[in-house]
Amino acid sequence: MDVQPIRTKRNYQSALRRVEALLDAAPGSQEEDELDVIATLISAYEDEHYPIATPDPVAAILFRMEQLGLNRTDLEPYIGGSGRVSEVLSGKRSLSLGMIRKLHSGLRIPLENLLSDTKN
Repeated sequence: MDVQPIRTKRNYQSALRRVEALLDAAPGSQEEDELDVIATLISAYEDEHYPIATPDPVAAILFRMEQLGLNRTDLEPYIGGSGRVSEVLSGKRSLSLGMIRKLHSGLRIPLENLLSDTKN
């Protein structure tokens, strides 16, 4: 096993090719160990060079609404009346802690998505 750090895009592409070659490694083999190490290095490189930002709270709510086939009225138990739902979805009103708790427990929206603040 000759594993090298991934420092450049060329190293990254090479590591991806090596992972592809190792995908059928037998459990417990040296090849499987190499696959595990390279996958960890790739993950670290991707985290640094291709970060995925947490969506803003409104985007997270809209995405969950789409997944569940919900409309704005369905959000009223979590956010409040139709006016408040409209204000939140348009970005004119921030989510309160109570809203965040209800959206998380009721719609299973991850807390980190509801707590993110894209205005900073």
